[in-house]
Amino acid sequence: MKKPYGRQTKKKVHEILQNPLQGEALTLLALIPDEQLVGHLFSHFYITDELIKFRSITAMGELGKRIAADRMEKARILMRRIMWNLNDESGGIGWGSCEAMGQILSKSPELAMEFKSILFSYLDPKGNFIEHETLQQGVLWGIGTYLEVAPQHLNRITEGLISAHLHSFDPIKRGYAVRALVNGGRFNYSLVPEAILTDSEQIEIFTGWNFVKTQISDIALACDGKRGFA
Repeated sequence: MKKPYGRQTKKKVHEILQNPLQGEALTLLALIPDEQLVGHLFSHFYITDELIKFRSITAMGELGKRIAADRMEKARILMRRIMWNLNDESGGIGWGSCEAMGQILSKSPELAMEFKSILFSYLDPKGNFIEHETLQQGVLWGIGTYLEVAPQHLNRITEGLISAHLHSFDPIKRGYAVRALVNGGRFNYSLVPEAILTDSEQIEIFTGWNFVKTQISDIALACDGKRGFA
């Protein structure tokens, strides 16, 4: 009897994630039983290929949405598994977990009502603050992704915590912070550091299935007072 989490299915998932056509890839992944797919998507959070990693995060968002629509308790278990990966006691680091949380919550308003405050708390020194510098990038990306569909849920505390990263030495965190504020409708030209508007550092932003390379200043200037940066 073949194991449900066998190598053949894992290889198949990997091959599908390499498909340049997002819609086709997600349709093919949906044909794999959810119980099998979830583990294989998690395993792709830990690979070094950033494109495939982020595509697996997109796919996890669709999977979370699908599970939540039919089996809310199973969706909660999925969210708790993601949260456990960020716990020191898990023995892991939690690569991709915050990004996956943001992606799933952006697809499921029901899950968002229960778990968005936890995602926000990962930025908060008074909450479940994550000290790991690279994981902080994931928190900012996850929050920015959620805010793209629910800007009304950005409170002043979280806005301030995001804004603090505009001063970061890490260009990815600066760029992700700008993206989050833009998506949350709180990017104010008169209040952000002047250096952000002339920041020529280039970073790669994932836009759903591919990366685009852009200057941080272009992320800020592209909003032109409007909300929304994928």
